[in-house]
Amino acid sequence: MLAEDLIGEQRRKGLRVALAVSVGFTVSVASGAIVPFLGPLFAAQFLLSSTHPLPPGKTLGMGVLILVVGIFMRILTAWFGDEPVTFLLLLGLIYFSCFSAQTAGKGGAAIFLILVVAVMVPLLGILNKELASSILSILTIGVVTGGGLMWLAHALIPEPRRANTQSPQPAATNPPDFSRALANTAILLSAVTICLTSDNLTSALVIPITVVSLLGQLDIAASGRASLGLVIVNLLGGVIASVAYTVLTIRPNLFSMFVIVLIVCLLLGGRAAARSPDAKVHAGALTIFLILFGLGVSPLPGSAAESFSTRILYIALAIGFVFLTTALLWQRPRETHTVT
Repeated sequence: MLAEDLIGEQRRKGLRVALAVSVGFTVSVASGAIVPFLGPLFAAQFLLSSTHPLPPGKTLGMGVLILVVGIFMRILTAWFGDEPVTFLLLLGLIYFSCFSAQTAGKGGAAIFLILVVAVMVPLLGILNKELASSILSILTIGVVTGGGLMWLAHALIPEPRRANTQSPQPAATNPPDFSRALANTAILLSAVTICLTSDNLTSALVIPITVVSLLGQLDIAASGRASLGLVIVNLLGGVIASVAYTVLTIRPNLFSMFVIVLIVCLLLGGRAAARSPDAKVHAGALTIFLILFGLGVSPLPGSAAESFSTRILYIALAIGFVFLTTALLWQRPRETHTVT
């Protein structure tokens, strides 16, 4: 593709993300959604995973997959939530399967969404019994909302006919890296275990989902400079969320919320839509923003009272935890030497 075509594609994709997320977030809050960031988060993942909308069959399949995972995790939590060792082993098996597929380059956005569901459902089911009974309806609304927002965004900002005739490039696949998947499983399972022993629902959601997001970004951080940029951009997502919430408290109305989310999504979503190595990092920062800002305006107990410093501390702890554990557990590729 020509440079002009790539810029145009990025601009349209970024606009779709900004429109879908800002509209979906505002409508979710207006309707009293308990987890208002879920539908917009799904929509952002759908839109960033491809320039074209998911076909109806794949959209339905993605929704069914997420719901099946949610139902399975709900049953798993109900049956084994009181048996910590067995429960954590089963969670570890699920996480390992997801990370194995991720290291092989398979699954795309579906793997990230499955991991988010596999983290949220057990935590909500154990830490908040009231939400446990409604988690499946929350997931259903999130999936339907995300799919609807995706199609709405493509209807309003379609791809040119010329772009639609181009065949998409197949995703690169590799053999699964089981040692990397096992290390990632240990890292995520440790974060979930720590959060299960805490009564703070906000940190229990923010920290492990941030860990999931970071583990998907770290593969591109081959150098120290890239790793530093990853840290800065992800912290920036948390800082923007806290500043945005502070601004919203000055003018607490739906229009202000819409404008705030729209501006942030244009900033982060536009960069996440680019065909560049750091697109995943900006998509991760957008995820962090949606979660933190969504928890701030949600009716979840205690979430709105969190301070600016506490919110950023959760993100910093998650980033520090991931970098420390990956440095200890990830096997570095062996250097090859040529004999002259």
